[in-house]
Amino acid sequence: MINKFIGVGRLVRDPELRRTNTGDAVTSFTLALNRNFQSADGQQADYINCVVWNKVAENVEKYCSKGSLVGVEGRLRSRSYDNAQGQKVYVVEVICSSVQFLETKKKENSQQSQVDQDNFYDINSVDLEKNFDNSFNSFDIMEDDIQF
Repeated sequence: MINKFIGVGRLVRDPELRRTNTGDAVTSFTLALNRNFQSADGQQADYINCVVWNKVAENVEKYCSKGSLVGVEGRLRSRSYDNAQGQKVYVVEVICSSVQFLETKKKENSQQSQVDQDNFYDINSVDLEKNFDNSFNSFDIMEDDIQF
């Protein structure tokens, strides 16, 4: 039997990090996957519940937020529980073995781009000739020397 899920989508809300009694990190998030069509009820996306464990769970919570684009790989798991009203609730979720960060938190991106702009300098204003070693000013390349 094959139980494999691969998907790319955006987080619907900020990921939620929790700890088990033994201290293991577990993060849950919901992924919106766009459809190639609009269903009869007007829905254009599927919403997939995802769970990730340990160090990857901590990194998802740290680097991703609502709207982040991620790729996930994992397996499907179904489970059920009784809610407060005594009704049985069925849940299907992806237990992620890996999460690829295709975009990170928006606020960190804007802060990083500001840092990059502060550290930017105009390369045209630097005198490159002064620092360039001109010991190989002239050299001949024969046609036989070209590898391709």
